[in-house]
Amino acid sequence: MSVMYIVLPLALLFAAIFVGMFIWAVKHGQMDDLHTPAARILLDDDDPAPRSDSKTKASAKNASPPTADKASDETASR
Repeated sequence: MSVMYIVLPLALLFAAIFVGMFIWAVKHGQMDDLHTPAARILLDDDDPAPRSDSKTKASAKNASPPTADKASDETASR
């Protein structure tokens, strides 16, 4: 029974601290918008970042444009 004299005031103290922290959080805007941060990952970006892949740049530089010989070979084979 003597434990109750320690535990009950300690529990009330903890409850008062947590209620005070909750009131502080509400007053300082911590609970304003709970849905948007969770749904932000589902939204598409308007303009994706450009790729800086060195392989695609190198292959684009090394690719040769089609020549007239290749075009005439394709039409002749049809």
